[in-house]
Amino acid sequence: MQPRIEPFGTEIGPKFARHIIAASKAAAASAVPAATLELVNIRASQINGCGGCLDMHTKEAARAGETTLRLSLVAAWRDTTVFTGAERAALELTEQGTRLADGGGVTDEAWAKAAEHYDDEALMALVSQIAVINAFNRMNVMTRQQGGGYEPGQHI
Repeated sequence: MQPRIEPFGTEIGPKFARHIIAASKAAAASAVPAATLELVNIRASQINGCGGCLDMHTKEAARAGETTLRLSLVAAWRDTTVFTGAERAALELTEQGTRLADGGGVTDEAWAKAAEHYDDEALMALVSQIAVINAFNRMNVMTRQQGGGYEPGQHI
């Protein structure tokens, strides 16, 4: 698979990315743990099949101290014992917020479970990060950006 275009080789690509990155920084400055935000990024990227984002976020999570075990189990988080209740609620919110086109949207049950662990500011940070990673996933998947060559710290 060859990339269709190099987004950063265009005039609009870097401008667009700067705005998305700025939005991501708002979520990163919240009370939501950075590890949770990386789990959100990884799970949405798995669902959307974004190799570039998976490459980046698994490496950044590992660099920040996330364990290989937890990174390996994100896709099967429901069937594991390694994630906290708050992380599980964030992962459920991520899945439902990423799969909006599948119908149903985000259920009241998923929202209530997340609200048990996060206040309104943190919930908005999670919603924002889910929106941001989905935007990056869509851009990268449409333009066929490949994973594998990301160096930790490269875009952060």
